[in-house]
Amino acid sequence: MSARSLNKVMLIGNLTRDPELRYTPTGAAVCTIGLATNRSWTTEAGEKKEETEFHRVVAWNKLAELCSQLLTKGRKIYVEGRLRTTSWQAQDGAQRNTTEIVIEDMILLDSRRPVTVGTGEEAAAGDGSHEPAVVAGQGTPTPPKNTSKPSAQPEPPKDPKEPGSETVSPDDIPF
Repeated sequence: MSARSLNKVMLIGNLTRDPELRYTPTGAAVCTIGLATNRSWTTEAGEKKEETEFHRVVAWNKLAELCSQLLTKGRKIYVEGRLRTTSWQAQDGAQRNTTEIVIEDMILLDSRRPVTVGTGEEAAAGDGSHEPAVVAGQGTPTPPKNTSKPSAQPEPPKDPKEPGSETVSPDDIPF
């Protein structure tokens, strides 16, 4: 029986640049993302310290296309995936290595909405709520909520015989 192992990465951070979407010769979408994570602590002397790590994140196929459409520099996201290390020979003959996170899931953690140039209207990239929009592996983003303003016309009066048309005072509620 072989020994079990685990290669799993979970990160929450901010994008350091806009995503880059490319396609392989076979047509598979590949999106590369720069992600920064911060760690802060207090030394024994009471001094506050902070350290930032920069990560190379890669998404494939449908998730890659979604990342390129939804993500922009500065967005806060959660990603989950695995580590992959690649080696190659550089042009100067030196052996190079890079470690990247190949993601399978991504969740948007902020509610930023880009502004359309010239109109001042917000685009439909988010719903403006403080709820995170979930984008799972091969899934689709959460649809935006209806943010249209109520019409200027008042509602017609309800028939007093219809259920739910009674006026209830807070004093009428027994709890």
